[in-house]
Amino acid sequence: MTLASPKGNGKMVAFPRGLTSIAASVVILAMFLIFASWLLVSFPIGSAIRGYFYGVDGKIVLPASKNVDYSYSNSSSGSNLELPTMSSNSSVVVNNEKAQVSIRSVEKDSMASESNVEPSSSGKDSVDLKNNATLEKPTELPKLSSRATEKKADMSGFPSSNTSESNSVDSGCDLYNGKWFYDPQGPSYTNNSCPIITQMQNCQGNGRPDKDYENWRWKPSKCDLPRFDAKKFLELMRGKTLAFIGDSVARNQMESMLCLLWQASIYTLKLPVSWLNPLFHIEQFLGFEILEQWYVREWIVEVPQNRGNKRMQRWHFVSTSVMIVRLWSSWLVRETTEKIDFAPEGVTKLHLDAPDDKLMEFIPNFDVIVISSGHWFAKQSVYVLNNEIVGGQLWWPNGSPPMKVNNVDAFGISVGTILSAILTHPNYTGLTIVRSFSPDHYEGGAWNTGGSCTGKEKPLAIGELVENGFTNIMHEKQVSGFERAVKKATNKSKLRLMDITEVFSYRHDGHPGPYRNPDPNKITKRGPDGKPPPQDCLHWCMPGPIDIWNELVLEIIRREFEGNRNSSS
Repeated sequence: MTLASPKGNGKMVAFPRGLTSIAASVVILAMFLIFASWLLVSFPIGSAIRGYFYGVDGKIVLPASKNVDYSYSNSSSGSNLELPTMSSNSSVVVNNEKAQVSIRSVEKDSMASESNVEPSSSGKDSVDLKNNATLEKPTELPKLSSRATEKKADMSGFPSSNTSESNSVDSGCDLYNGKWFYDPQGPSYTNNSCPIITQMQNCQGNGRPDKDYENWRWKPSKCDLPRFDAKKFLELMRGKTLAFIGDSVARNQMESMLCLLWQASIYTLKLPVSWLNPLFHIEQFLGFEILEQWYVREWIVEVPQNRGNKRMQRWHFVSTSVMIVRLWSSWLVRETTEKIDFAPEGVTKLHLDAPDDKLMEFIPNFDVIVISSGHWFAKQSVYVLNNEIVGGQLWWPNGSPPMKVNNVDAFGISVGTILSAILTHPNYTGLTIVRSFSPDHYEGGAWNTGGSCTGKEKPLAIGELVENGFTNIMHEKQVSGFERAVKKATNKSKLRLMDITEVFSYRHDGHPGPYRNPDPNKITKRGPDGKPPPQDCLHWCMPGPIDIWNELVLEIIRREFEGNRNSSS
């Protein structure tokens, strides 16, 4: 007995035939794509096709900037800087051998030609030759007297270390003896190209009329201090963390470092049109490259990811897994407000013999530390040693026993305490760079008594520097604390003194002065009574002299890390 098919059953019978057709089409398309892929691999037609569509060949050549060569002539009194000479056919060559991002499908010849050129984010990377004759001769700064030789502490001399002092790479040039020279190439970034500048240090954004303070660079007497190379830094620090620890001047330096690194660009590849994306997935499935001829090469600026919080600022550069960290610590030692003896609750107590607990827990996580302090010792505080009140600043009640420790001595003790804690930490093996006391330039008074740095537009020349007694004694106490800590070291870490104090005493032109905010109606001139407006002669403009600090940091890191590689090979 045969049952009749229900109405519409014919469509149900036809459905499998349609599914079979679709499957067959997919198989045919896949075979076509595989055949086309084989053609692309076997025959060099990709570049011709791409040239037809895009009018370019397989290489992208970035424009080169004109190089500025500085000629130095040695005189009996030191080294004189001659007018810069321009070479119209030369290009800026940056040592980026290790700054290449690992990328597949890049021809060796194109990488070789492109890796030497770093694109600039500002328009200052070339100099108009027609204006060469109008360049003024820079201020000559003869060789500075050496305040202190380059200090270092390599814990390799201790039994726990597996290296030796003879392997140190710091035996060469003294970075802190030299002169300031005018570099018409200008800074590596501008206040508009870096988005994280604190407004009070954004001098151009706040209306400062002059700009030459951005162009002066430091030249050691017996070697060169290269311009900051962001790619070089990121490659040296690959997979590592650098931490800036200290007060607002440390924050100033951290922001300078980020601005310099923000200019780094990554060499990357992408497909020019979306219809090639299916081929990319087939390439991944097949396990061999079929799109080599189709990639478009380009430089892109890497924006670091902000992964910080109120306790710790953290900026992550994903391409090299480099982390830049800032930890706030005003005095670097333990701080409490509870009542102690005759010091009431609420007044800040500094336990000079105990490190700051808030930062010590993070120390093992850092590979490089740049640490600094000093200026907060001018603020109100009580000094405690062995749970006994021994002194104070802007606080000492009448009838109290004589002070044993003043604020300058307290600073020296605190430096020895924090550095000893770092150099004896059982789980820290990194490099610690102590940035020496940053000089301020308040003339005619202190920051709160009419001190001023208004109208300073270029570095001081030799003979113009007025010694600052407070700066000198703070530097002396800091160096003493450094040396005491070296004697107590027990771990495998390294300690370096970045001695910028005398060098930057000449840079009275590098501060914001009255240009601390963007208010167009702010007062920037002295009043009828001759009193200057409120101003900042402690922090540094950005861009400005503080960028040199990070050039020094990079040079110290380079010497240590490349020296370690050479000694281990």
